[in-house]
Amino acid sequence: MQATFKKLSAEEAARYKTEGYILYRRQVFDKPKLHRLRTLFEEKIANLKPDERPEQMDVPHFVDARLFEWIFADEVLDIVEDVIGPDIDLFSTHLIAKPAGGSMRVPWNEDSSYWRDWINPMEVVTVWLALDGSDEENGCMYVVPRSHGKGFSEYYNVDPNKNLFMTEIRKGQFDESKAVPLILAQGEASLHHAKLIHGSQANTSKRRRMGYTMRFIASTTRLNPDNPAKQQVYHARGKAHGINRYADPSKTYPELLVGRMTKGH
Repeated sequence: MQATFKKLSAEEAARYKTEGYILYRRQVFDKPKLHRLRTLFEEKIANLKPDERPEQMDVPHFVDARLFEWIFADEVLDIVEDVIGPDIDLFSTHLIAKPAGGSMRVPWNEDSSYWRDWINPMEVVTVWLALDGSDEENGCMYVVPRSHGKGFSEYYNVDPNKNLFMTEIRKGQFDESKAVPLILAQGEASLHHAKLIHGSQANTSKRRRMGYTMRFIASTTRLNPDNPAKQQVYHARGKAHGINRYADPSKTYPELLVGRMTKGH
């Protein structure tokens, strides 16, 4: 049953709009529910193929419908509703687990630069759920506050053996000294705007850093049916405005994983 109370304070909702992000310093799920989600992903990581990395588990909901228990949970959607309104679609999810003692770096980027031809308008909110504690030592995400005004910076190529993906925002387009770490306890979350500049360093600590990103859009957002990733959306809550064709959360779509470009944090 949908909750009727606000999850975010008025100050938090306003901060998201002005700063481009907020830290949700409350437990999103109760302990048993969080434990079941962590266990599900730990099983997936244990079964990765030798050439697969735990940082690159893009759109796992395409192949595991069980995840919608958490993605479409009121605990998540109530937070999202306070930011984008009551009519909500799921745009994407991504599991990124940085193993202890060595992981790939996430270059400075804007999510919007990868999705510019996929949706309109570019108003995606990412809920980053900390399945492990996340801090500076184990490679937490850094964001540049108030950098979400543009969203389409110029990029250059970087070493794919050290970076999660192959491009990074060119130097001089933002002030890296203003970046702040998003430090989260296990079970807490952050929210950030698709145009916000962000990135993270490799995890060289003795602790894993695992997070699950759930990305949502208003149901009035238009999906480009010819987008190169064959991205699809799911209706999560409120009114479906008849703009997009929705995928079925009870079904799986493994064929859509072929050739996808990873996008993580």
